Amino acid sequence: MTEKKTIHRVRGAGEGAIYRVPADRTKPLKYWVGAIELPQHNGDRRKKVIRRKDKKVLTAELAKLRAELEDRGDLPTANQTVEQWFTYWVEKIAAKNVRPNTLDGYRRATQNHIIPAIGKVKLDKLTPTHIRRVHDAVLAKGLSSTTALLVHRTMATSLKIAMREGRIGRNPANLTEAPRKAATQLHALDLSESVQFLRYAATDEAMGARWATALLTGARRGEVIGLERDRVSDVLDLSWQLIRLALTEEHGRPDVPADYEYRHIAGGLYLTRPKASKSWRIIPLINPLRDILERHLAVTPDNEWGLVFTNNGRPISPDADSRNWRAALKAAGIEKDVRLHDARHTTVDLLYAARVPEDIIQEIIGHSTRTMTQAYKSLGDRDRLTAGMQQLSALFRGEGERP
Repeated sequence: MTEKKTIHRVRGAGEGAIYRVPADRTKPLKYWVGAIELPQHNGDRRKKVIRRKDKKVLTAELAKLRAELEDRGDLPTANQTVEQWFTYWVEKIAAKNVRPNTLDGYRRATQNHIIPAIGKVKLDKLTPTHIRRVHDAVLAKGLSSTTALLVHRTMATSLKIAMREGRIGRNPANLTEAPRKAATQLHALDLSESVQFLRYAATDEAMGARWATALLTGARRGEVIGLERDRVSDVLDLSWQLIRLALTEEHGRPDVPADYEYRHIAGGLYLTRPKASKSWRIIPLINPLRDILERHLAVTPDNEWGLVFTNNGRPISPDADSRNWRAALKAAGIEKDVRLHDARHTTVDLLYAARVPEDIIQEIIGHSTRTMTQAYKSLGDRDRLTAGMQQLSALFRGEGERP
């Protein structure tokens, strides 16, 4: 007797089936079910399933879905919640493609705001109403609209990837008005306060040169505490910055993309490249800062990392640097609430007061909005940069216009 063989054929993408529920036609119809085979993900079969009471309506919608599948290459399915998708996106996609600070922002937005507000919602059921629910939840916590805007941008970025992968048909964040950035008042030292602070810094043997470098160059926190001795000559080479990086469980490797350039310093502290090559700057070193740094280097012992600034011979962590800055302001008799990062705004104000051309200010500070070419990297525009730094320094010798 010949044994019959049953052949199971796996349907290809775009093929589908329609069946009745219940299948027993002697029983009352509940609904019709249509299923379309979708491209496999990691070898797993996937289907798009819809249910309708009317078979003709179901057939018409299946035809539309087949056309959409052919056009887009995939269709969204309802097998993921917002929590599942955003968690996957942060850890498996964003973590491999964005810088550490950006990734940290994505994680905070996801864990603190998005998942608590809409985490149980099916991904393909997201609407602008859900997006606004997240906005409202952020504001209800007493946080600013700027925070709500950052969370909105996180959702828009993540859902863009979800749409590209065929998990959703549209991006509801793009259909929702984004929160407005809150107006903020930045505090900066004026010229007289800057002179007062530099006079105090001259008495601070340990950190005075560090604060002078901030005010007289507009360099970022990480650029200054990560400055190495061999990058100080007649110029300051600000092509590295010192930051703290989170570590992965993989042999202590930092949690950064594969193409992220870094050098380990100590513990969780690393030297990394600024966020974009256009932020790498070479600034002419002009007096009084040149003399200040030469004196500092002459009296400061070498250290194993070759850093210009240390805390008793150890690298300075970013958080400790910010605390030291506030303590220094207080010691200098300045009560104004000025963040360390806002010292850059002081430098910008002083450069304008010294009548330095705006394009040169952008070069010195490293703003991303500058439109000039990057010739300064090879000091091709050195004469103008030097003149700008001399004009800034002249303010502190009483030779420039006061703001």
